[in-house]
Amino acid sequence: MAGYFFEDFEEGQIFDHEVRRTVTEYDNMMFSCMTMNTQPLHIDAEFASKSLYGERIVNSMFTLALVVGLQVTDLTLGTTLGNLAMTDISFPRPTFHGDTIHVRTTVLDKRISKSRNDSGIVNLRHEGFNQNDELVATVTRTALIAVRPSDSETRVSE
Repeated sequence: MAGYFFEDFEEGQIFDHEVRRTVTEYDNMMFSCMTMNTQPLHIDAEFASKSLYGERIVNSMFTLALVVGLQVTDLTLGTTLGNLAMTDISFPRPTFHGDTIHVRTTVLDKRISKSRNDSGIVNLRHEGFNQNDELVATVTRTALIAVRPSDSETRVSE
């Protein structure tokens, strides 16, 4: 697996993820249309031009998904068994078309699962920043993460 297993996480670890992503108008329009979000601040250039932003802003749910997604390759690819919760979500400033988002993840804490012997629960804080290092989104994510398989389990599955 490319992702970190439960044992690999340590409280207080900080990861600055290398992969960045520039948000396009297409991203915003497609995500808004696919989720039936007809908020004119996202899809109506004329309406948004008269708003306090002076232009369309990116759908915050897209920004949230991008912030969580940008960490996957580095941290949780193939080892996440499920997301249990996303809390403390905030958007201190809007994301605009053309912004390039990068992410920092902090391991808040972890514990072995009480109901499963193959996984643990890890609380992560993901912070998304634009190209000017301005915070655009934060989320605390509770993830069910696989424990490292024993040698015998690894041999059986190979």
